[in-house]
Amino acid sequence: MTQREEGRSAPRPARGLSTAEVGERISRGEVNDVPVRSSRSAASIVRANVLTRFNAVIGVLFLLILVVGPVQDSLFGFVILANTLIGIVQELRAKRTLDSLAVIGEARPKVRRDGATRDLHTHEIVLGDLIELGPGDKCVVDGEVTESDTLEIDESLLTGEADPVLKRPGDRVMSGSFVVAGSGAFTATRVGRDAYAAQLAEEASRFTLVHSELRSGINDLLKYITWMIVPTGTGLVLSQLLLRHHDIDDAIRRMVGGIAPMVPEGLVLLTSIAFAIGVVRLGRRQCLVQELPAIEGLARVDVVCLDKTGTLTEGGMDVTGVRALQDGKAGGSPGTAYLQRVLAALGSADPRPNASMRAIVDAYSPDGSGPRDSASSPDGSGSPGSSSAGWRTEQSLPFSSARKYSGATFVEPDGTRRSWLLGAPDVLLPPDHPVLGEVDRLSREGLRVLLLASADGIPDRAGSAGDEAFRRTEPAALVTLEQRLRPEAADTLHYFAEQDVAAKVLSGDNAVSVGAVAAKLRLPGAQHPVDSRRLPGDAEGMVRELEKGTVFGRVSPRQKQDMVAALQAHGHHVAMTGDGVNDVLALKDADIGVAMGTGSEATRAVAQIVLLDNSFATLPSVVAEGRRVIGNIERVAYLFLTKTVYSVLLAALVILWQVPYPFLPRHLTLLSSLTIGIPAFFLALAPNRERARPHFVRRVMRYSVPAGLIAGTATFATYLLARHHYTGKGSLAAETSVATLTLFLIAMWVLAIVARPYSWWRVLLVLTMGLCFLAVLVTPWLQHFFALKLVGTVMPWTGVVVAAVAAVSLEAVWRWVRHPRHGERDSAAAKALRRRRSRSRTR
Repeated sequence: MTQREEGRSAPRPARGLSTAEVGERISRGEVNDVPVRSSRSAASIVRANVLTRFNAVIGVLFLLILVVGPVQDSLFGFVILANTLIGIVQELRAKRTLDSLAVIGEARPKVRRDGATRDLHTHEIVLGDLIELGPGDKCVVDGEVTESDTLEIDESLLTGEADPVLKRPGDRVMSGSFVVAGSGAFTATRVGRDAYAAQLAEEASRFTLVHSELRSGINDLLKYITWMIVPTGTGLVLSQLLLRHHDIDDAIRRMVGGIAPMVPEGLVLLTSIAFAIGVVRLGRRQCLVQELPAIEGLARVDVVCLDKTGTLTEGGMDVTGVRALQDGKAGGSPGTAYLQRVLAALGSADPRPNASMRAIVDAYSPDGSGPRDSASSPDGSGSPGSSSAGWRTEQSLPFSSARKYSGATFVEPDGTRRSWLLGAPDVLLPPDHPVLGEVDRLSREGLRVLLLASADGIPDRAGSAGDEAFRRTEPAALVTLEQRLRPEAADTLHYFAEQDVAAKVLSGDNAVSVGAVAAKLRLPGAQHPVDSRRLPGDAEGMVRELEKGTVFGRVSPRQKQDMVAALQAHGHHVAMTGDGVNDVLALKDADIGVAMGTGSEATRAVAQIVLLDNSFATLPSVVAEGRRVIGNIERVAYLFLTKTVYSVLLAALVILWQVPYPFLPRHLTLLSSLTIGIPAFFLALAPNRERARPHFVRRVMRYSVPAGLIAGTATFATYLLARHHYTGKGSLAAETSVATLTLFLIAMWVLAIVARPYSWWRVLLVLTMGLCFLAVLVTPWLQHFFALKLVGTVMPWTGVVVAAVAAVSLEAVWRWVRHPRHGERDSAAAKALRRRRSRSRTR
């Protein structure tokens, strides 16, 4: 018998399973045992850091040197071992942070057992459990609907079906879908790895969903380097063995010295460390990065789309008044207390009220304190809360962000049957209705305005303003609510403006009201809000309006998704923030989705970043962390790739000239440590506010290749001059010392260029590396350990002069590469950004 068949045959009482039945299912293994992975396993982290192609190359070379000795020439192997251990420790530390935060943000479905509802972890659900659903809840297992109160479920994330599906008892529910309206309960018929979403997860690891240009770029670089290393290394091995056949040990040492520096071993390590430390830093700010490359992604955005409610404003609201309407005009009415009773009944009819309805419930429920506005005070006919007792709900329609209203049909204590609607005035009323003028006036004050209207009836499900039933609505009152602005929202928007990131507010509320809220936060362009129902339907026209405007109201969930897609199609890198089910589709399609911790389960499930403390002010920290990672890895990539290029070039020149390789492994270990390894570690973790730019590989190679060619050519030229200058016993050691001095000075100049712009610690870092090398040259035991001793003055000073000429060439190449005419071509996003700035200056 399959799980589904057993689930169908099992009884599904309203009380849910009993404790004994749960125990039986656990003993049979019928539990939802799919682990929720927020990060890689410890074993995969160790494998990723140890079992790499370059570690294999370095390992073989390390073993060769251990055989022929001396120990000084095997230092590069110990450095790689230390680096690998550091990488493993940092990633495990990041894993612990991710896993602990994931537990905090984990979905806790409501499960009914023994007649009581309790919040359980997803892994505690068993086959046959009765799981309750409400707006924003995610279906964590497959099941069959048992109870339905106009339950509407969006399955677009699984099936691609655009419209929510009305679910009735007996209908199937798929894990991974989410509730957009209504409430109900379903019985679990497939749990664990048999569930639909779990089967999808088997095909795609959650850890690697976000595209990382940085990681893919580094992988491309490593692929190119492998192509260079194999033929060059083979030629070097043959040439050194044939040339130094009488001294096999020395030939092996110099062959290893040529191959080892070709490997940019620290580049991948520092990338992993930078991401890992970023996760730990953001974790301290209660920011859950569900996928590591998301840090990089948010740093690349040039447009951030914000939902107003829950992002710019706090989730809660306060009712400021109920303005009764008479003949389509605002004014006092003897029916105000009755209208308050209607509102209380509507609140009672909604089992899962949204923020607006919650404010109404708090204001007009029997134990509520009532509104603070005199316009909504009772007229003496009785307490608004107590008078709502005895109202029976005959039919209800929960709020949906797609239709923007809710409704219910009540039978009042005297037997009167009436239907009421509560929602957006401009949706429930025709465009020319006189009440809309009053709505606009109130909206300009930053208030949220809802219309309470009587109707002939309500539809079974998602009707629209175009339905015949809604052509016969009678406006009864305007309900005004005050939204609480997030105290940190203004500073966060100002930060994005400073960083040239365009902020777009996409809200389902009235455009004028949203514009007034945005104006309070000093968002540029908020004075000209746009009603999204009037936007062009084509992508070109929509993007033009999106680039011109800042605040957009009456945006449907599907339209939010279309807006994000249109911006992406025109070269923008888009981030979307939100907390409600109306944001899920846009969050899913955005380059980076950011959800609030108190948002719905559906938004947290599809977002790459979750702000567990619900603080919008955390976003600048995420952007800054991403920029630190990208900008600094690009810096150190210049160093590593320059080393690889000059190492390959030196090996090729040695093969052509048929001369001994100029360096021993210990020399290049010293050079790599002082000019690349140690400085790169500090540079990779330093603050960096530069805007992330695309085309990482192209930009790095444009400087690293010519810089490496200059360094390699200058070093080899000095080496050849030294071979003509020095003769006799010990000449090779003298030649090697001069070549090492020349290469060190050139590599130091590359470091000095990459370290710009200078700060006190960057200058100190460069000077410290130089002093360390000087200490090796003047300290006898270090001279002996590293086999470095300058002989005479002519060739050492020749090496200094050659290095100075090379430094001038490096500066010229750097200026040429950084010049806008010769730098990388602008992306479409950069061009769009300049157009926006130009239009802004024109206005």
